Amino acid sequence: MCGIVGYIGKRRAYPILIKGLHRLEYRGYDSAGVALINGQGQLNIYKAKGKVAELEAYAADKDTDGTIGIAHTRWATHGEPNTINAHPHYSESERLAIIHNGIIENYAVLKQGLQAEGYTFKSDTDTEVLVQLIEYTQVNHQVDIKTAVQLALQQVVGAYAIAVLDKYHPDILIAARKGSPLVVGIGKGEFFLASDATPIVEYTDQVVYVEDEEIVKLSSAEQGAEENNIEITTINNVQKTPEIKRLELSLSQLEKGGYPHFMLKEIFEQPRTLTDSMRGRVNVRQDNIAMSGFIDNKERFLNAKRIIITACGTSWHAGLIAMYAIEEFAQIPVEVEYSSEFRYRKPVINKDDVVIAISQSGETADTLAAIQLAKSKGAFIFSICNVVGASIPRVSDSGCYTHVGPEIGVASTKAFTAQVTALTMLALCIGREKGTMSEEQYLRVVRELGQIPMKIERVLEQDKEIGQFAKIFTYAQNFIYLGRGYNYPVAMEGALKLKEISYIHAEGYPAAEMKHGPIALISQEMPVVVVAPHCSTYEKVVSNIQEIKARKGRVIAVVSEGDELVSRIADYIIEVPSTEECLTPLLTVIPLQLLAYHIAVEKGCDVDQPRNLAKSVTVE
Repeated sequence: MCGIVGYIGKRRAYPILIKGLHRLEYRGYDSAGVALINGQGQLNIYKAKGKVAELEAYAADKDTDGTIGIAHTRWATHGEPNTINAHPHYSESERLAIIHNGIIENYAVLKQGLQAEGYTFKSDTDTEVLVQLIEYTQVNHQVDIKTAVQLALQQVVGAYAIAVLDKYHPDILIAARKGSPLVVGIGKGEFFLASDATPIVEYTDQVVYVEDEEIVKLSSAEQGAEENNIEITTINNVQKTPEIKRLELSLSQLEKGGYPHFMLKEIFEQPRTLTDSMRGRVNVRQDNIAMSGFIDNKERFLNAKRIIITACGTSWHAGLIAMYAIEEFAQIPVEVEYSSEFRYRKPVINKDDVVIAISQSGETADTLAAIQLAKSKGAFIFSICNVVGASIPRVSDSGCYTHVGPEIGVASTKAFTAQVTALTMLALCIGREKGTMSEEQYLRVVRELGQIPMKIERVLEQDKEIGQFAKIFTYAQNFIYLGRGYNYPVAMEGALKLKEISYIHAEGYPAAEMKHGPIALISQEMPVVVVAPHCSTYEKVVSNIQEIKARKGRVIAVVSEGDELVSRIADYIIEVPSTEECLTPLLTVIPLQLLAYHIAVEKGCDVDQPRNLAKSVTVE
């Protein structure tokens, strides 16, 4: 959700923090703020409602000196988006400053106790409660700032990633995490702190991923020294040895590369990112798939009585597609669960269940909690994630990284197709090993999978055409998306993309379900997007299109190249190359991504940072 940046070292901190906030703006952009300790020991906080540019404008004539500081972009949870609720927050005496990502669930009880002690509050946030609690602990127990954070967090229920400054100790930066990501970058005589690695990659490739319930104390190197001073302990004061890892990320991946938006760049990257996802897994002859996560745990999959897929949002749609593939190829029953519901409905989980968790960021709070629940019941946990070193893969028994590089646009595109690709490869591995699919079918699908990147390039050639007719539909207040079989989840994903970035209400349905309610909405003002490649349900979908046209509905159809029947009926068509039915989602979703993008751009919407949304949902 929110973005955290910190710096301590020899350089001027402010430019580093501001650049980091811009890199993290996709995580939260309701407000932004920065705290700095200058050379005179003064702790200055500057905050502004809106995006980082507003903060820069506000701070332009302020004192931004100092070689230590913390900064934050906010996605509002407690308290409306405004300057008062923006981070950082001062403590009562203005000795301390804090930034925080997460939710303190027992903040109301803590706040009442502090008010009884005479503390006053300026904001509506749970974060201000935490900084007041730290100061109260520091004063009443007469302890240093690190110990005060440690003792305060022992009283906290909830999730957090925090960074704290104490103006009386301008050579120390304290950070801690539980349930929200935090990474430390290690330079020469300096440290960088962030919610993810994007603000750090410009300065160092040496990082430490902070674990749950760990507290990090970063201290300035002594004058003329280059040795870093990093100390990690748990909230129960157990000393930990920092594990330094090399960052696999390049600066060029964080730039738009000439595209007007990250989302469009990431849509056009998909031929390459799917190739990267398959590299090392699909052999050069394209007749075999080898996934180490499957090979090393083959028996767990082969003996599974049931597979449960848990995810949220776009990842949930990828899970639905995987359900079709796994049941077809491996003949194992599959259930697809919203993580937010799964974790609370007392699910029946057995030791011979395999639970597959899907999350682009690997930090999705509900999905993380869902697999922790499943793991406590003895289930085997397999994760599909994009971010190396994230929380979900770290707590999983095994898994698969999608390797698509950072996805900056809030509306997921390349992560979705990579998830579908990884899950399809897994389904093929299980099916072949179990003997529940023929060798002929296996080879046919594997070879066709290798052709998908090239076929996506052919779909992308229609971008300008899609952009032209997309202008017509900016008037619409509602859309319906229809699909069947493997393409029913694609219809839902297309509807979600449109909702996310254009703010047009849209719903995805199985095409046959249209007659059970949604058909009442069909009119000349209701555009209907139908995903209708030439598959086993093609004739059924054609009948659905005819029903729509009989009620004067306007149809945008995604069809296979050379289609004649639907092309005569639909108002607009987008063609995709023919492929195996199980792989059609990898092609049919591309036009829907482009359609949503162009409608949103025509409406003047911020496609990379749509309102009320954040890239990584690290709180409930």
